[in-house]
Amino acid sequence: MAVDKKDARSGKAPKKESQPLIIAKTPAEQQRLKLERLMRNPDKSAPIPEKPKEWNPRGPPEFVRDVMGSSAGAGSGEFHVYRHLRRREYQRQDFLERISEKQTLDEKYIEKVKENQKAAEERTVKRRKKREKLKQKKLAKKAKMESQKEGSEEKSSSSASEAEEQEDDAEVPSFIMGKR
Repeated sequence: MAVDKKDARSGKAPKKESQPLIIAKTPAEQQRLKLERLMRNPDKSAPIPEKPKEWNPRGPPEFVRDVMGSSAGAGSGEFHVYRHLRRREYQRQDFLERISEKQTLDEKYIEKVKENQKAAEERTVKRRKKREKLKQKKLAKKAKMESQKEGSEEKSSSSASEAEEQEDDAEVPSFIMGKR
């Protein structure tokens, strides 16, 4: 009881249960531990890092003060300045090449997507026409069958009287060949 009163007087909240220290051995396990920690308190906002900005080189200077010529008498320190300027210019050119390559790849991708959409649309139109054609064929076949049924009913009524006459004349065979 004395311990409880001491905690209450100090104004501090009682300590949480200590979690066992788990060391992640694989990246998947590390990710799982991070997710578990985030899901313990879902009301707390999760930190989402911003996308790092793309490196952009400095543009070439408009006015160069120390023009290096090929004259004799350049000091030993001038080479290092020249080397640094040359390296920076090569980096800038590489960056511009990468940007232009990325733009061409993006343009090719967009063109390919448009071609794929166009091809898919053409296939859809072709298949739609085929379905409609089959549907028309099916309807025509159905109409033909109905007209045959109507024609056969008319013929059967007239042939019924003929059949009665034939029954009188001849004996009816037990089977008929060639008809179903």
